[in-house]
Amino acid sequence: VQLQASGGGLVQAGGSLRLSCAASGRTFSIYNMGWFRQAPGKEREFVAAIRWSGGTLSYADSVKGRFTISRDNAKNTVYLQMNSLKPEDTAVYYCAGSRYYNYRLPGEYDNWGQGTLVTVSS
Repeated sequence: VQLQASGGGLVQAGGSLRLSCAASGRTFSIYNMGWFRQAPGKEREFVAAIRWSGGTLSYADSVKGRFTISRDNAKNTVYLQMNSLKPEDTAVYYCAGSRYYNYRLPGEYDNWGQGTLVTVSS
């Protein structure tokens, strides 16, 4: 499975961005799709996850109510709509695909996109 993330950029606090993650290859092997982020000097952290077949799994507490994960299976694409962005949301965002049931830890994902940088200015 190959994953291509896009949609990052520079936005002011309070603004919005939508990230996309296009999947290709053996997409039938995907069970969950997740978004993670990594800020400079910090560990990669879970943001949100969704079952490839449908149904949102979970959000990190820090983004709950502001971010929405969704998918379009016809396009093999997963989205992360980010609203009310804060400076602390600044990070490189990664999408990832997993064959496994669990979804909160990076080690539970098999395939990773290249990352897209989101910068939120105050």
